[in-house]
Amino acid sequence: MQNHNKSLTKGLSILKSIMKSNVPLTANYLCQIHDIDKSTMSRLISTLLCEGFIEYVENSKEIVLSDIMKNISQKESREKIVDRTKVLLDEIYYLTQECSYVGILDDNAVLYLNQVDKSTRVLKTKDSIGLHAPLHANAFGKVLLAFENVNLKNLDLKKYTANTITTVTKLQKEIELVQQRGYAIGFEEYEFGLFSIAVPYFNNKKEFVGTVGISGLSARVNKEKSHELAKKIFNLVNPVI
Repeated sequence: MQNHNKSLTKGLSILKSIMKSNVPLTANYLCQIHDIDKSTMSRLISTLLCEGFIEYVENSKEIVLSDIMKNISQKESREKIVDRTKVLLDEIYYLTQECSYVGILDDNAVLYLNQVDKSTRVLKTKDSIGLHAPLHANAFGKVLLAFENVNLKNLDLKKYTANTITTVTKLQKEIELVQQRGYAIGFEEYEFGLFSIAVPYFNNKKEFVGTVGISGLSARVNKEKSHELAKKIFNLVNPVI
């Protein structure tokens, strides 16, 4: 084994623990899980604080990642999702001949990370990469609601069209339906003349990552056909082995 800086190794191990945690951590807890004495831990945390990697939760001694580290970690994760779904989005497009997307949950909204549309149609869906959409008014958002932990009462159930779901009770029923059948459909709920179909996307560890699917003109896809396409997309994304 090559020589390495023990203090740096300890500092990085502490940073990893903070990065992996979904809740703030204390110095005492970090001492316990890393078997490091309080004096050494104090020096390591002070260094990480000074270098801007971590910060204290306001008026407490609880430690979290700094904003800059959150942004770096978040960017890397999103880039991985885009990279790992490139081929899948191509396959979905060629299967359906409709624009395909991958979306994730971001600040109680759908964030579109990537899309593929190789058609030569004059009327095409707009470039949505980097844009947000409401969770309750399209298929991608419904999948995120079905597989992420989102408090429905915190959502602004704004009415966009006559088809938009605007009550928590109806939205909960729609979410349960998505969980049962494994796909979601949005038919002119966000914009007149547009439909969307989405299914959940899991990584190799069976962890929910986000949602993939299609969107296009409802003139090409009626409600009956949308269910047929949804099942085909689901089988493509979740092949039976």
